[in-house]
Amino acid sequence: MTRSAPRTRRLQRAVGASAAALLALSACSSSDSDTGKGPSASSSPELSGTVTVFAAASLQESFTTLGKEFEKAHPGTKVTFNFGGSDTLAASITSGAPADVFAAASTKTMALVTDSEDAASTPATFVRNQLEIATLPGNPDRITSLQDLTTSGLKVVLCDKTVPCGAAAQKALDTSGLKLTPVSYEQDVKSALTKVELKEADAAVVYRTDVRAAGDKVEGVDFPESAEAVNDYPIALLKNAPNPETAKAFMALVTSAEGQKVLSGAGFLKP
Repeated sequence: MTRSAPRTRRLQRAVGASAAALLALSACSSSDSDTGKGPSASSSPELSGTVTVFAAASLQESFTTLGKEFEKAHPGTKVTFNFGGSDTLAASITSGAPADVFAAASTKTMALVTDSEDAASTPATFVRNQLEIATLPGNPDRITSLQDLTTSGLKVVLCDKTVPCGAAAQKALDTSGLKLTPVSYEQDVKSALTKVELKEADAAVVYRTDVRAAGDKVEGVDFPESAEAVNDYPIALLKNAPNPETAKAFMALVTSAEGQKVLSGAGFLKP
C-alpha cells in the first residue's frame, strides 16, 4: 500500500537534480551552494502553476503517466496535454497557440518550430520509435511481412504522409520497393490504430509503442524494413512559454532515469 512513497521520493530527487541543472544554466539562479537534505525555500524556487505540453499522439500513454508523477512530486502544479499529429501541433505553435513544451515524433516536424524561431531551447532527442504492423487479434489474414499488405482485397490504413508515422511508413515502403494504396490516410497514429481496433481495417502501419498500448485489441507484426525508418523524438522549451521554470522541470523528468524507465516500458527506444 505504501510502495508509491519511495517512488515519489525517487522521482523528486531525480527531477530535482535535473531541474537544478537546467535552472543553473539560466542566469537567474541563486549562487547559494547549499547541498542539504531537502530544497531550501530561499535557494530553490517552488514549482507551481500549469504546464501545457504539445506532444505527438504516440506519447499519450507514457506522457500522461509522467504528468501524474510530476504533479505528485510537485504539489501545486498541473500538467495539461494536447496530443495529436506532430505536423498539426507544430502548425498551431507557429500560429501562436500558447504552450510551454513541444515533443515531436520527428526532427522534421520539430524543425517547423525551430525554423520559425518559436523554440527557446535547442531540441534534444529523448527517445526513438520504430514501426510495426497492427493486425486484427489473432492475425486472421496471416500477415507476416510488409509485402503482405499489398494483397488484393486487404484493407490497410496508413498515417498521412505529412505525419511522422506516415512519412516513416512511406520510407519503409520505398526501401522495399513496394507500392501500397491504403483505404484511408489518418491524421495521427492513434486514428490509424483505431481503424483496426474497430475492425474497419484489416491492418495499419503504426508505432510498436501504440501496438503495445492497445493490448489484446490488436496483434503486432514486426518487419525488417522498419529498421530503416526509425524516428527520433525531440523535445524543446517554447519561446513564449507561460510557465518556463516548471516546464523545464517537466522536461528534466522526461529525460531523467525515472522518465526513461516509463518510456522504455512503453516500448520506446533509447536515444
